[in-house]
Amino acid sequence: MSAAISDYGDQQAAMQVYLADGEKRAFALGNRGPMRFAADGHVHPDILAAYWRCGFYVFEGVLAAEELADIEADFRDILDRLPSERRSPHDRHGRPALGADCKAPTLQWSRPLGDPVGGTQLANGRHPLKMFEPQAAAGAPKEIVYLILGSLQFSPAALRVYGHPHLLAMAAAVNGDDFVPFNEAFFIKEPGLGASVAWHQDGVTHWQSPDWDEGTHGFNFMAQLYGCTPANGVWVVPGSHQRGKADIKAMAAAAGSERLPDAVPIVCKPGDVAITNRQTVHGSFANTSPDWRVTLNFGFHRRRSVLGVETQGTVHAAAGVYDAQRIHQRAQLIGWGIDARRQRFPAETPFVYQPHAAAGETYHWDDAAKASIKDYNLLDLSI
Repeated sequence: MSAAISDYGDQQAAMQVYLADGEKRAFALGNRGPMRFAADGHVHPDILAAYWRCGFYVFEGVLAAEELADIEADFRDILDRLPSERRSPHDRHGRPALGADCKAPTLQWSRPLGDPVGGTQLANGRHPLKMFEPQAAAGAPKEIVYLILGSLQFSPAALRVYGHPHLLAMAAAVNGDDFVPFNEAFFIKEPGLGASVAWHQDGVTHWQSPDWDEGTHGFNFMAQLYGCTPANGVWVVPGSHQRGKADIKAMAAAAGSERLPDAVPIVCKPGDVAITNRQTVHGSFANTSPDWRVTLNFGFHRRRSVLGVETQGTVHAAAGVYDAQRIHQRAQLIGWGIDARRQRFPAETPFVYQPHAAAGETYHWDDAAKASIKDYNLLDLSI
């Protein structure tokens, strides 16, 4: 957004009021708490009602300290292996850089505190508004990695979160027992550097579909390593997933700034996991705060929303038709995630993914499976 519409330098106090007010309204929504199940073993209907009403829900305390330590160890290793600069084949130690030998897109770059997609045609032009870009401190790097796609191939701990039985139970409750994958990523909001994500709605294929409804374009889980605050977290306009395609430029013009008045922040502690409907209007501000946000992002779709869809190719998916074979191949990651988690947390009852059970398929996470998932995100199912 242009400085004529909103200038953080002139309106810093207004921004602080906005953050505090948004947090207060977020906690009044009644859409957070621990995962709960009804007597029949299904996700408690109160959780589903709150999710469908608001378009998001915060599950508190999903990941315990032991698992967070695993994730942090993987994340620190990933940071150490990033390219020394964009397009460099080597990390800062001279070793082959993370993702350097991948065919699929992996690392997304931005200027520090920048908005790399707002107001552009990137990501199918679904970010129509450019966010304000604060000035980074002297000595900041020229560019930073803010998004890592295909993250399950780089982090065994992330794969184990992907196989979490409670989260997969929620996926089945929302999208049906035959739910299918979308994509997975690490979102990185480093203090004083992390890029903004301009206001947008996910999904490009089904807005005009005659059977469109509030769940057509699926959802994302956002597992938080360090938690998230109003200053560094995702903001959501509650209920916007129910109203079809939004005119985001008009919303911002009516507000007089990029601080949409109806939006609220997703606030989490370490180990909380939020679920967010992809049709909500949502976004995040550049991270000028002193706090890290590291989010394990992974989403799921209804099978009927994906089967037979043809894509011309996006940052999330190679061109082609989402036929049954492609969906089956991509859903192998669910089986491997479940077994990887079983091996690490044997006291848990693993989730049973019905399409695999019905086909009599079993999955074992081992070195061969690990080698096979390189570039798996070429098969992402983006709608």
